Amino acid sequence: MKLRAIGSNDKEERRQAILDAAERLFVKHPDRMASVAEVAAAAGLAKGTVYLYFPSKEEMLLALHERQVAHFFGQLMRKLAEPGTVDFDDIFPVTLEHLIRLPGYLELTSRCFALMDREIPKDTAIAFKSGVARTLGAAGVELERHFGVQAGTGITLLLNSYGLMVGLWQLLHPNERLGAAMRRPELRDLNRNYETEIENALRSLWQGSIERARAAARAGRKARTR
Repeated sequence: MKLRAIGSNDKEERRQAILDAAERLFVKHPDRMASVAEVAAAAGLAKGTVYLYFPSKEEMLLALHERQVAHFFGQLMRKLAEPGTVDFDDIFPVTLEHLIRLPGYLELTSRCFALMDREIPKDTAIAFKSGVARTLGAAGVELERHFGVQAGTGITLLLNSYGLMVGLWQLLHPNERLGAAMRRPELRDLNRNYETEIENALRSLWQGSIERARAAARAGRKARTR
């Protein structure tokens, strides 16, 4: 690591190195937030240098989550840009690899949602949500093109899918703090395989949403021809 980052490329390289260190620490200990000092040590930097890039550990985690979101949607957009049409069975493996199975993704998503309510400055939270909205909108348009449905269907489907993935994970994720209590008879219905459950739930959501959207489009065309 260079002692000083002067040019924009050097600064971005250093910023990414800090996020790499934060990610390693979060994946190792997802139950807590590493301190700025711990991240700095892991990145081989002075604590003051980290503060030049991130005013707080909370904003650093949000930036890491933003990077993960960008990576996932980058992979999704590559799939949607392929020639021909895609369906759920083309898209779900991308989601499985780059979101569901990506170490720390769902844990960090859940943590950041809570942080934005309390710890993240309002302007930073709004900027993050605005970026996500733009990304969802672009991906939604591509979904509409592939499935032949009306405007607005794609982003609604993505919003519902994201909420379903995070919410179901929060419900089914084994909380280590609860330990053996999770094996109680009254909790047996929550001891399910997350990947199996989320694939089934997403498949039902996508099939139902697309069928309804196509039926509405057909009804609209029929009404216009009368």
